[in-house]
Amino acid sequence: MADYLADVKKYDAGADAAVVDKIVKHLGIALRNKDSSLVAASDKAELDRVRDSWGVKKLGVDAAAAEAAVAKVAKAMAADHSKGRVTFYYLVAKELNKLATL
Repeated sequence: MADYLADVKKYDAGADAAVVDKIVKHLGIALRNKDSSLVAASDKAELDRVRDSWGVKKLGVDAAAAEAAVAKVAKAMAADHSKGRVTFYYLVAKELNKLATL
């Protein structure tokens, strides 16, 4: 958990540990595998999956808003070659002002 929080804090110094913990629990088994614990921002299918399963389904926003947030986060994390899934999801939720609903 501490590693996930430290990674999120690289992008949001005031990150809430409880929110990060909820995202970790939501992602569950996906975080056990190195490959699935990362987001491949160069893979459109991967970004569409984040948009649909996280933005639309879990956070309850429309697809256009979710897609815009995913694109913005991908751009913000572009320099990070291993984009942690927890951090990526946290930043998408933050971009959509949905952290409080998690």
